[in-house]
Amino acid sequence: MTISLETGIHSPRRNAGRGLPLFPDEPRTLSGLFEYAAAKKARPDALRYRTPDGWVAISSGEMLEQAGNIALGLYSLGLRKGDRAAILAANSPWWTLADAGCQFAGVIDVPIYTTLAPASIEYILNDSGARAIFIDTTEAFERIADVLPNCPELEHVVFFDAAAAERHSAIDLARLEKSGAELRSDEPDLLPKLEAEADPDDVATLIYTSGTTGEPKGVMLTHACILSNVIDAGEKYSFTPADSCLSVLPLSHIFERSAMYLYIFNGMCVNFAESIEKVPENLAEVRPTILVGVPRIFEKVYAKAKLKAAESGGLKEKIFDWAIATAKEYALLNEQDANVPLSLKLKHSLADRLVFSKLREFFGGQLRFCITGGAALADDIFLIFTGAGIPIMQGYGLTETSPVISSNNPFDIRLGTVGKPIRNVQVRIAEDGEIEATGPGVMLGYYKKEQATRKAFTDDGWFRTGDIGEIDEDGFLRITDRKKELFKTSGGKYIAPSPIEQMLKSSKFVSQAVLVGNERKFAAALIVPNFDMLVSYAKHKGLEISGPEAFVSHPRILDLFERQIAAATEGLARFETVKRFALLTEELTVEGGEMTPTLKVKRRVIDEKYAEIIEKLYEED
Repeated sequence: MTISLETGIHSPRRNAGRGLPLFPDEPRTLSGLFEYAAAKKARPDALRYRTPDGWVAISSGEMLEQAGNIALGLYSLGLRKGDRAAILAANSPWWTLADAGCQFAGVIDVPIYTTLAPASIEYILNDSGARAIFIDTTEAFERIADVLPNCPELEHVVFFDAAAAERHSAIDLARLEKSGAELRSDEPDLLPKLEAEADPDDVATLIYTSGTTGEPKGVMLTHACILSNVIDAGEKYSFTPADSCLSVLPLSHIFERSAMYLYIFNGMCVNFAESIEKVPENLAEVRPTILVGVPRIFEKVYAKAKLKAAESGGLKEKIFDWAIATAKEYALLNEQDANVPLSLKLKHSLADRLVFSKLREFFGGQLRFCITGGAALADDIFLIFTGAGIPIMQGYGLTETSPVISSNNPFDIRLGTVGKPIRNVQVRIAEDGEIEATGPGVMLGYYKKEQATRKAFTDDGWFRTGDIGEIDEDGFLRITDRKKELFKTSGGKYIAPSPIEQMLKSSKFVSQAVLVGNERKFAAALIVPNFDMLVSYAKHKGLEISGPEAFVSHPRILDLFERQIAAATEGLARFETVKRFALLTEELTVEGGEMTPTLKVKRRVIDEKYAEIIEKLYEED
C-alpha cells in the first residue's frame, strides 16, 4: 500500500511510480514537462488566443518564464508545497499558465467547472481546503461571491482580468507575476529549489468528479500518473511540431488537461477557442490538424449537415444521403481490411467532391485525425466521419485513470471498440463483467475518503472502473454499459440503456435519448427531438406546427417518432423494446444539471427532474 502525505490515506494502489520510461530523458514532473518543451520543442507560438485585433501568440520561452513567476508569486502569498489553489475559469492561456505555476511551486491545483452551482463550488473549496482561487472574470466572481465567506481557509483571490481585480480589490495575474519576478531577482535559487523538491509521486492535482451519481469526490493524481498517461497514450501517434490544435473541451476535465500537456510536450501550437459559439469560426481560422472532442461535437456537426441537406430538399438531399451511405460502406471495408471494389472507389471519389470536402472544410480542411472519449461514440458516426476523410480515434478512461486506459490509434483500430490498453496499462474483466485496470496512471485515491478509496480497488490493487465490457481475441476493449446504470425490470430482466440510446439517436429526428424503466414493467424513453429537423419535416408535409410545445404533442409527430423508434431498435429482445416514450421540449444540458461536463447523462437527476413525465409513461391505459 501507498500512503498519501496530504491525507494520511492508505491507498490500495500498488503501481506507484512512472512504470517503464519510453525514452531516457523524459520529464519526471509536470514542471519538467514545461521545461522539456521549452528546451527541445521551443516555438514562437506555443499558445495562441484570439483578440478583437487577431490572434496573439505566447512563445515557449515566455510560457516558461511566466509559469515560474506565477509559482514565485504564489510563494510570496504564503502558499507552500502541498497547499491547494483552485482554478475557476474558462479555457485560456492563463488557465494553463496558472496550472503550470502551481506545478512549479509544488501547489496542488483544484480545477473547478465553470458550470457548477455555487453550492457545489463551496463544497469543493472547503473539502479541498483551497487557500487561493484563480478566477477569470467579474461575472464568475459575482456568481459565487455569496458562498466565499463560507470558505474559511480561502485567503486569496487572483483574477485573470486586471479590471475585475481592481473592481473587487483583489490581485490580478499580472501583479502576481510581477511579485514573482521581483522574488526571483532577490532569490535566484528559490525557483530551482522548489522544483527540485517535487517528487513524481507527489499529488499534482485534485480533480473533483462531476459524477453521474452521488457526492463529488476529489481524485488525487500524481505527477507520475499524468505524465505516464501523456507519454504512453501518445506513443502510437506521429505528433510533430507541424501539428496544431484547437482547445475546445473544458480544461477542468482531465481529458482536455492531459491533451494540453500532450500538445505542449510534442511541441504543437495550441489555439484556444474563444467560446463554444465561436468554435466553427475558430476552426476555419486556425485550421487545426488535431482535434480532441467528445462524441456530441461530431453528432451535432453531422446533424447540422443533414439538416442543411434536408432544407435544400430534392436532389441535394438525395445526393447527401447517397454520399453518407457511400462513406459508411467505404469506411467499413477499409476498417475490415477488405478489398474496396473499383466501383465503390469511383463513387467515393465523386462523393468526396460533392459532400465530404465540405464536411472537412467545416473543421478547417487540415485535420489528420480526431481523438474522442468521455462518452460512447456511435458506430454510424465513426463510419461517416472516417469515410469522409476525418478519422476518429475513440478511447476510454476515467478521471481516476488520468484518464486514458485504452485507445484506438492509427495502427490499431476496430469499429465498436475503444482500442487496446495503452502502454504500461493492463486491463482485465471481472467475473461480473466489470472492467478493472492497473498501471501508473491510476489515481492515488479519493481525497479524505478512505472508505471510498478502498471500495474503488480490488483486494489485489486493481482499479474498479464501474464499466461493463469485454476484450476480444485481438485485445480490443469493448464497453457495453455502466455497471451502475444497468437496470432491472419488474419481470427480473436486466437492460443496458446506453446501446439502446445509441440506436434511438441514429434517427435524424432524435437529438438526445434517455432510457428509463428500473423496477418497471417495461422500458420507456425520454427523447429530445431535433427540432430543426422537425421544422423541415413539417414544412415538407404541409403541417402548420410552431414551437416545441406544439411539436411534442402533435399526433402526426408522435406517430413519426413511434415509427422512428420501431425502425431504430429493430432486433432488440422483447423485454428491451421501448414500449412508450415522451418528447421533451428542452435539451439536456450541463447547465441544467442533467449532463456531466463530458456530456454523460446524470440519470438520477433526470429521474428526479422528469419524475412526473416518467410516471405518466407507466400509467395504465
